[in-house]
Parts: sequence; C-alpha cells; structure tokens
Amino acid sequence: MLPVIALVGRPNVGKSTLFNLLTRSRDALVADVPGLTRDRQYGFGKLGPRPYVVIDTGGLDGIGEGLMGQMAKQTLKAFEESHAAILLVDGRAGLNAADQVIVQQLRRAGKPLYIAVNKTEGMPADVVTGEFHMLGLGQPHAIAAAHGTGVEALIETVLEHLPPDTDLPPEDDQRIHVAVIGRPNVGKSTLINRLLGEERLVTYDQPGTTRDSIFVPFERDGRAYMLIDTAGVRRRARVEDKIEKFSIIKTLQAIDRARVVITLLDAREGITEQDASLLGLVLDAGRALVLAVNKWDGLDNDQRNNIRRLIDLKLPFLDFAELHFISALHGSGVGELMVSVNRAHAAANRELSTPELTRVLETAVAQHQPPLVRGRRIRLRYAHQGGRNPPVIVIHGNQTEAVPDTYRRYLEGTFRKVFDLYGTPVRIEFRTGKNPYAERRKKLTPKKAMVARRQRRITRGRKPKK
Repeated sequence: MLPVIALVGRPNVGKSTLFNLLTRSRDALVADVPGLTRDRQYGFGKLGPRPYVVIDTGGLDGIGEGLMGQMAKQTLKAFEESHAAILLVDGRAGLNAADQVIVQQLRRAGKPLYIAVNKTEGMPADVVTGEFHMLGLGQPHAIAAAHGTGVEALIETVLEHLPPDTDLPPEDDQRIHVAVIGRPNVGKSTLINRLLGEERLVTYDQPGTTRDSIFVPFERDGRAYMLIDTAGVRRRARVEDKIEKFSIIKTLQAIDRARVVITLLDAREGITEQDASLLGLVLDAGRALVLAVNKWDGLDNDQRNNIRRLIDLKLPFLDFAELHFISALHGSGVGELMVSVNRAHAAANRELSTPELTRVLETAVAQHQPPLVRGRRIRLRYAHQGGRNPPVIVIHGNQTEAVPDTYRRYLEGTFRKVFDLYGTPVRIEFRTGKNPYAERRKKLTPKKAMVARRQRRITRGRKPKK
C-alpha cells in the first residue's frame, strides 16, 4: 500500500504550508498564528517520484497540559501511523530547545526521521542548516515551503528509503478493484454481503465494526472483481481511537488502489460535510465514482425530495457520477450498481483518438469561442489524450494559461457528452506553444515593428492604421 509520511514540528514552522504544497491543495489552514492546526489532516502526496499519503499535524512543544497537550498527543499518534516523518524547524529562528525535546520524543519510536529547515529563502543553505546538525538526524534539508524551494529533493530522499508499494498478484491485477467507502455504519459491509450473496463480512449496528480494509474477490456476469470493504471515516473531531485513526489511512490507501469507488451515503442522516470531504478525496485521486444513497426504504416522499435537494446543493461537482437509491439490507436497487461500475470503469480507461478530439475541440470553439485576453483571442488548435484512469485531454494553443475555469468546464462537458465519459473525472491540461516570432520581434526597431504590423494587416485584407 501507499507509504505514509507525517509532518511534525513546533507550532508555526510551516507544516501546513508544506502539506498544501505536497498535496497540491489548500486543505490545510495557513496563517501566521501558532497552533492553528489542532487536528490531523490527511491527503494524497503528489509532489515526488511516486504517490504517498501525507499527514499534517498540530505543533509539538513539550507542553503536556491543556490544548497544547492534546495537540501533542495527536501528533505523536500521527507519527505512530506513519512509515517516516519530516521534522520541520524554523531556519530564521534557529535551533530551539523545543526542537531537541521533540527529537527525543520521536526517536523512541525507531522510525526514519528527516529534518527540514524551513523559511530559508535568500539564505546560504550551508550556513542556515549548520547548527541543526547537532540534532543527529543526518544532513538537514534547506527548504522554503512557501516557494517550493528544495521540497522536491527532500521528498525524493524520504521516499527513496521507504519500501515500494505492495504489488498485486497477477491474477488480482486483472480484476476490477472496487472500493466501498463511506462514514461508519452507513452499510458498507452489508452492501458487499448483498453483492456476494452470502454473509462474508461481519456486520453489526455499531459504528467502527470494520477496522481494516478487507479484499474480497468475486465474479458477476462473467467479470472478475475485487471488492474492498473499508472502515468508516468519521469526523476528525470525533476520532480519538488510535486504531480508528489508522483506519483512515487504510481508506485512503484503498481509494488509491481501487479503479472504481462506490461511495455510500446515509439517506436518514442526509449529506454531511464529512461526506463531501471524502468525495473530494476520491475526486482528487481521479477515481471513477458511483454514488449510492443507502437506507432509502422507509422514507416518505418529503424526506426523499429533501435528500435529492441536498445532493444537488452540496455535491454539484459530482454531476458526472451515476446516482443510485438503494437498500443494502433488503437488496432493492443493488443489482444496478455493478452495471454503473462497469460503465464508469470503461469510461475511465477509454482510448480517445487525436483526430476525433481535435474535431470535437474545433466544433466546441466554433459554437462558443474563448474570451479575449488584452484584445487578443485565445486560440485552441488541437487536442490529444494525455492519460487514462482518469482521462486526461491535453489542448494546445496560444495564451492557454489565460483560459478561465468556466470555459474549461464548458470543454469538459463537451468532451464528456461526445465520448460518453460519465462516471469518471475528466482532466483538461492546456499547453501554450512557443511563439516562433517572439525572438524576431525583439530584434526589430520600433519603426520596423510598425512597418511589419502594417504589412500583416494588409496581408489579412484589413485596412492599415495610419
């Protein structure tokens, strides 16, 4: 499974800034206020040679009472969950006695610990890291998390010494891996038992029955699957048990391993912030998705209409996913789930030809042109496929860095409709080609440049300006 890296250190040394950089997100709160992060934050690491899970933690400063003491306990638990940790220190403040106390606390776990000297922009690396050698953690890494300086080299070093991801057996690699995720007691194990047609997994009306991810192979209509039952992910403020915290890591790893994710929502509890947060992680990982609202039986029309309204209100970013209303306990609506799983898997792995993509792009641009930027029209010339699972469409043109999000969504919707890419996220990347006339223009004198502009206008059949 994915390696896990924890970010630890005193308050206000830049852990949340580094977390946002590694995950390419804005999930962690960042401000120049010590102790802003009080709980653990989990995300998928995207900077570096291979994927991993990264944990942002509150500050450690050796205080064992009150709020700071609780933050310290959370940080130590995060370190226990991880395979390695990065200790952040403040390069501008210098070595602090609390840094030495933290190292003493973390050394007892016997796990790899790397030191990153943050906030070193504009400072000589060998000078700013010199005094931190006395911590005995090897060569300190000079970084600037706010600017990204030195961070990629740091994460490469950490990942280099961690074991590789666990490879799947050849027979399992041919199966469609489907992770079933959701909050505790939403009915994940019951759903898998219903799909299997037997009581393979333990079910009990108590949150947290499943503590680990469980892999269950099965076949349906001639296709082979690997179902992954995961422990429920509940709101972080309510998670105190070390084992349950570890289950969050397992769920993130299961999302990464899956090709399709079935997310269960509880019709009787509505759509919570934790549901939206969990679905955001699925989308962030680029996984094909099927939504299932469980415990649908027994609700009256007003309750059902309210759930539909909440889905439209809170989950508009998942309009590409097929939605099912089911009862895992009684089996109603469950049969159609695997049909949607197959459709989503096929869409996520569909091959898209360059001529067809370019034709669709030209039609979309003709129907709705990109906006003007400083008086010049954004020109999108051709498109090709840049990846699968999820589909990545690369569009080349001029001034593509100025394409607004609204136009990106317009193109995404067009490609999705034409190529039937429902059930999977679609990622669009814009690339601007090098202007062959840029160097030539630099060499022109103002008078020659004016003459060249007049000549271009005449060539295009337009009246030259006086």
